[in-house]
Amino acid sequence: MPDNTPSCAFRTSIGGQALIEGILMRGPKKQAIVCRTADGLVEKTEELKFVKDRYPILGWPFIRGCATFLDSMVKGMQALTWSAEQVPMEEQGEPDPIDRWITEHFSEEKAQKLIIGTAVVLGIALAVFLFIFLPALVVGLIPALKTSYLVRNLSEGLVRVVILLAYMKLVTYAKDVKRLFSYHGAEHKTIFCYEHGKPLTVENVRPESRFHPRCGTSFLLVVVVVSILVNAVVRLDNTLARMGCHLLLLPVVVGISYEINRWCGAHDNWLSAALSAPGKWLQHITTSEPDDSMIECAIRALELVIPEEKGTDAW
Repeated sequence: MPDNTPSCAFRTSIGGQALIEGILMRGPKKQAIVCRTADGLVEKTEELKFVKDRYPILGWPFIRGCATFLDSMVKGMQALTWSAEQVPMEEQGEPDPIDRWITEHFSEEKAQKLIIGTAVVLGIALAVFLFIFLPALVVGLIPALKTSYLVRNLSEGLVRVVILLAYMKLVTYAKDVKRLFSYHGAEHKTIFCYEHGKPLTVENVRPESRFHPRCGTSFLLVVVVVSILVNAVVRLDNTLARMGCHLLLLPVVVGISYEINRWCGAHDNWLSAALSAPGKWLQHITTSEPDDSMIECAIRALELVIPEEKGTDAW
């Protein structure tokens, strides 16, 4: 499918995340969560505190990737939890056994922190299993794929790509995820409208593209591709040893992937277009066309984080 996304004269550092019936927008100084409820839009705005301000080394190139990824995971999970709390009680599902045990044994404030922390840890553990352990295990069980280190590394990389695409496609069959992906589309369209310098109205946002080159989805795919190149240095036959080396190399993979995504977001040439193209293709799965109510939600969230001084949010 051809890419008809227009280039932008202005690239904002503002980014977002789809939530349960809502949108998170994160600007250079603050973040805003806007959710749609039966009573209308509800908002939550807070000043951002960056870990690199306390520890400058975490803002260095190739190191900042891991720090930013973990920080985004924690803040994203906090926002997702808050958005879930806006859903009417009768529509909320039963808490899982881990969450129930935590709420029964700790105070409300500490329980919320533990639940979010547990979710982040479990999320990382699931990603490590799916994209590090499982590919090495699957390929290790097939003798024909172990004829050389090159074949083995490429095979493991291909398995990672297949797992990522299959996982993304499978989750689209869940009703709640379908709406989540529509809010994801609303987020991209709204940011594009802002970058094109148009007034933030539903009419202006609606025709914008839902495929954005600086999407976190693109980052995931870049991580998978970069892992194939980085893991090429692993020249071990033992499957468990390979798993351990891949795990140790994960911070390197994330750091390089972050810098690639950052570079692509700041440039508009054939190389940046080629590097960001696979991520845009993946967005055909992870974004859907939003309705006007979703666009209104995204517009309001973006308005709340646009800095007062014009241009200070430039990428």
